[in-house]
Amino acid sequence: MSWKVTLAAPRPAIESALVAHEDAWDWDPEIVLSGREAAEDRPDDWLLEAWLQDEPSPEQQAAIAALFSGEAPDMVVEELPETDWLVASQEGLEPIRAGRFHVHTPDHPPAREPGLVDFVIPASQAFGTGQHATTAGCLAMLSHMKRQGVVVRNCADIGTGTGLLAFAALALWPRALATASDIDAVCVGVVEENAQANGVAMGSGHGALVMTVADGMDNPVLQARGPYDLIMANILAGPLVSLAPGFGEALVPGGHLLLAGLLETQEAAVRAACRRAGLRLAARLVNGDWSVLWLRKRAAERFQAR
Repeated sequence: MSWKVTLAAPRPAIESALVAHEDAWDWDPEIVLSGREAAEDRPDDWLLEAWLQDEPSPEQQAAIAALFSGEAPDMVVEELPETDWLVASQEGLEPIRAGRFHVHTPDHPPAREPGLVDFVIPASQAFGTGQHATTAGCLAMLSHMKRQGVVVRNCADIGTGTGLLAFAALALWPRALATASDIDAVCVGVVEENAQANGVAMGSGHGALVMTVADGMDNPVLQARGPYDLIMANILAGPLVSLAPGFGEALVPGGHLLLAGLLETQEAAVRAACRRAGLRLAARLVNGDWSVLWLRKRAAERFQAR
């Protein structure tokens, strides 16, 4: 069996709790959090949901409650029918339509419009289908970069989850080398299955994807396959700040960095870390409360002299 803990509160309180969760470096990895509207006709009423494999202990319940400043909302703890607890947390996802892409679970039909790239990404043991605002924002920004004439020969998707952003990059730049990584080893099988379902080749050659398990950029595979024209990271604000120097080092002069997973209120800290790493903002978009950033590494002097 699996378990779910639900707390209902106004939207600002839930968003603040999610930010507190991101800042909690000692967070119990057995607790997976998500926030959402309670109903479409009640946009200001939100739910914080925590998913666990086992019955939440008093310590785990206290950790969830502590995410709220002041008194926490009433907590509903329920045992769920036999199911995959992480799949359950991602079920019912509506299709994402952004830029040149349409992304859907197998519950929804593919798009047949000319020029539209369709991906099917099932709910799975890895993340990458749940944050619609950040995922859609990344897909829209990648499409914008392509329209702006960005050329990508070698790209990396850090914290890939399901592999979606790597697949999208290969769809836009089909001759590129592509590398994806995630800290969670379960993502290897997930990415391979999703690649097969979407006709994405796995391998080390042009137009194919290499998947590796890595914590950040300090990884032999990532280092051997760099430097990169494009690095994508749709993760969390805290890790983005700490990884900014590694991103800067792994990019070619004039290379591109696409960042997401940060709230608009966290953007200043992420951008400051990127500036210190020699990266400057090229464009940004805000999707809901989430920021998506396109940054560029300072070009070499010989390119600046033109």
